[in-house]
Parts: sequence; C-alpha cells; structure tokens
Amino acid sequence: MALIRLRRLLDIRDLGFGGLMHIPPLRVHHKLLKELDNSFKLGKNTLETGYGSFRVKPSIIKDCAWTQRISYKELSEENKQIFKRFQGKTLKSLTDEMMSIGVGNEQDRLMFKRIFILYIQMAFLLPTTINKISPVHLAPIFKMDKIKEDNWRAHVLNFIIKGITNYNLKKKKSIDGCLFVLMIVYFHLSTNKEKKGEERAAQPWIANWNREQLVKRMRTEMDEHMNGIQKREKIQEDSDSETESNDE
Repeated sequence: MALIRLRRLLDIRDLGFGGLMHIPPLRVHHKLLKELDNSFKLGKNTLETGYGSFRVKPSIIKDCAWTQRISYKELSEENKQIFKRFQGKTLKSLTDEMMSIGVGNEQDRLMFKRIFILYIQMAFLLPTTINKISPVHLAPIFKMDKIKEDNWRAHVLNFIIKGITNYNLKKKKSIDGCLFVLMIVYFHLSTNKEKKGEERAAQPWIANWNREQLVKRMRTEMDEHMNGIQKREKIQEDSDSETESNDE
C-alpha cells in the first residue's frame, strides 16, 4: 500500500502538480471568500486591500501553486471511449476511481494521471457549482504528453475572472473558480511586500503556510472585516441621527 501511494505521489509530481501537496485540509469561511470577490477589481485584475493594491497575474498564480472545449466528432475512436467513460462523472466517483486504480503498469498509471487531472480541476483549480465533469475539465486529458506545456496559470486566472464576472454582473448565486488562490496571493503579498531578494519566502508560496497559520490569519481577517462593518454601521447610524436632529 505504501509503495502504491509513493508511486501515485511520484506520478503527480511528474505531471507538474507537486506544489499542491503543500495545501492543508482547510475550510475557508464563505464571508472571507465573498470579501475576496469584492476586493478583486475586474479589468485591472487587482486585489484592493487595506495593505495596498496587489496585481494578480499568471506568474503569481504559478508561484502560489487553457480555456478550450473539445469537439467529440474530432476525437479518435480511442479518445471517444475515454470521453464516454468520464462524461457525467461526479467528484465522488472520480475520488473512488483514483483511490482504487492500480499503478502496476504504464496503462494503469496513465489512467491514474487522467483521473487525477480531472479530479484536481473539479476539486480545486477549476471548481464549478455543478458537481459533474464539464467539457472544460475533459480537454487536457487528451493531451497528457503536453500537460506541462499548457498555460495552467492563465487558465486558472481566466476562470476566476469569468466566475467573478458572472457572479457580479449576471447575479449568479455562487462563484466558479479557485478563490483559495486569491486568498494565498493576498496573504503572501501582504505579509512579504516589504521583503526583497533572499528575504522573500520560498516558492511555492503555499509551502510557507501551515494549517495553523492559515486559520489564524483567516480569523484575523474575519475579525477585522466584521469590525469594519460594525464601524461603518455605527458611522451610518450617527449620520442618520444627526440628520434627524437637524430636520427637527
């Protein structure tokens, strides 16, 4: 069992996703995610925060951890079978398959890699409100030999921008995209913005944050956010009271 787990970890590293192993089990509060959404300025691609303005660009996305659709008709017969195998799969079914598949031969290892790419997109990089594989998730698994060449950084950022745009302009009830990335960008840059050269934290950025540090920072942000709301409400109440007095 330990050997199988090691082989899977090596395969994940081989795909170029080893940095994701540093992410601890963590639940991010919805209010903090909503605040990240409110702080992200579309068009400028910046996070406007109390610590300053931070531009989010593909190179930053990579430091902290292809929008194309496929045409079924253009797939080879072999790839059509792969398409049918995964079409409509849920995150749970992918998880079950990933944990049960062997890695004893090259064919099984290739299938494990395909399942992992689908899983990591649905669970983390490109999450959506629909718990089923979409054509966007399927596209990369038909070019496994070029998986490292694709611009995942830009893909993740574009997906976030699209999710925030749809949430704000189309009034969707939830946000598609990995807002966890924005949180790590914000936490890291606001903590290290004055550091230069060797003082800067090592990459990937998530490796510099353990679960306890992330939880502490999230609580601090939540407290400051709530205090900010209370202060604004108090200022508004005082302003309303003053207006009423003047009217009298």
